[in-house]
Amino acid sequence: MASTVGIPIICNAAVAWEAGKPLVIEKVEVAPPKAMEVRVKIKYTSLCHTDLYFWEAKDQTPLFPRIFGHEAAGIVESVGEGVTELKEGDHVLPVFTGECKECVHCKSEESNMCDLLRINTDRGVMLSDGRSRFTAKGTPINHFLGTSTFSEYTVVHVGSLAKLDQSAPLDKVCILSCGISTGLGATLNVAKPKKGSTVAIFGLGAVGLGAAEGARIAGASRIIGVDFNPNRFEGARKFGINEFLNPKDYDKPIQEVIAEKTNGGVDRSVECTGNVDAMISAFECVHDGWGVAVLVGVPSKDAKFVTKPINLLNERTLKGTFFGNYKPRSDLPSVVDMYMRKELELEKFITHRVTFSEINKAFDLMVKGEGLRCIISMDD
Repeated sequence: MASTVGIPIICNAAVAWEAGKPLVIEKVEVAPPKAMEVRVKIKYTSLCHTDLYFWEAKDQTPLFPRIFGHEAAGIVESVGEGVTELKEGDHVLPVFTGECKECVHCKSEESNMCDLLRINTDRGVMLSDGRSRFTAKGTPINHFLGTSTFSEYTVVHVGSLAKLDQSAPLDKVCILSCGISTGLGATLNVAKPKKGSTVAIFGLGAVGLGAAEGARIAGASRIIGVDFNPNRFEGARKFGINEFLNPKDYDKPIQEVIAEKTNGGVDRSVECTGNVDAMISAFECVHDGWGVAVLVGVPSKDAKFVTKPINLLNERTLKGTFFGNYKPRSDLPSVVDMYMRKELELEKFITHRVTFSEINKAFDLMVKGEGLRCIISMDD
């Protein structure tokens, strides 16, 4: 890689030229990293619902052309001025948020919401100079979430890169840079169920199953999955879920059903849908006195959460979380270690694999609701 240091690299990238249209593999020029930036050779990436949501661009201001992608693993090609924690050849996870290690949030043990590198879906340029590092057909191409991993090479702020153990398989741990860690951390870091406790998981997509995996690791004795899609139930058993409830099957609110089945409510609940009714149900289904509900899903900006104040006064706790309360640089290496110690099982999340030239197949699978995570190999 050393021969490319300090000069632009021409490589392949999957460019979204228009909302909802198939990505096009284009030759792009990737500029060298500037101060506090790192250029990374992406080895494996995967598709997350956030990529799909902003590619469809149905409920937000479109920003195109753009290179999407934010769940990935790669190898450092070169570093910019001021970067001391990483060097050429290091294995890294690019992350959609970051950890500058200097702001009030980064210095707090209780927060991971970095002031400098907090998620920004509207920014298509780098922080240092407000310019893109990608050019195709003479046109600057917008970045996505500061990562843009649907490119053989990308440029990322050093604060948004977690350094990995070199022995960790990149085609597995690449899925830890967004949804799986979000669900896992929501349970382990925020809900914190005790061994033998009962846990309800609302929404059995990849994030919800990450939350279920956290409950399994924590030793929960009873994990209840709640979802409108019964086709998800059988696959969810692999993640420790041993009971399933479909709200459509009952003529009363699902929180009442859960309370009746659990002698007053579950010990912990984790909501992973973003639906405000599910959020209310997740809160109202926890036991009074000690129950904790954690909200993970992102609702519409105008949604309102309504519950009776007595539910709080009766010592139920409601919490929210961002990226499972993980600080990317400080904490993600320990999540990778959990996988390496065989405590965390990642293989069961990976349901499909495609080559980079087949990236649009990954979008088709997600649009159809098929599978959990599709790994895209950048080396065709």
